[in-house]
Amino acid sequence: MSLPAAFWDSSALIPLCVLQAQTARARALYKNLGIVVWWATPVEIISGLTRLERMGDIGRDQLLIARKRARELADIWASLSPSSITLTQACSLLEAHPLRAADALQLAAALEACEQEPHGYVFVTADQRLAQAARQIGFSVEFI
Repeated sequence: MSLPAAFWDSSALIPLCVLQAQTARARALYKNLGIVVWWATPVEIISGLTRLERMGDIGRDQLLIARKRARELADIWASLSPSSITLTQACSLLEAHPLRAADALQLAAALEACEQEPHGYVFVTADQRLAQAARQIGFSVEFI
């Protein structure tokens, strides 16, 4: 039996790779929801993990383990390819919501994943601004 699909922002996936305050919540959601991501999620995860290492929050060994976990997640998630629809939608989202470019692209990819029908579709994130925008356009948000 497959799990219901949900769009996962990279901020919600990093706690699945390295122990953080949100890890327990992320793991609970992971047990019940499939993972859909945008094509650049691997880059965002590595960016987040290396930032944690540079800040001294994790050591080199923890980084290597976290990168391995990220690769394991990538083996099972569904990834959306870049498209002109996502690009156009992201530009519109930037005009309507106070988002960063990558967040607008993720939200646009989530809209593409649910075929522009966000009501009832789950969006998982640890980013407050992104969660607010996702709620405003109709996603069911799981904030970790």
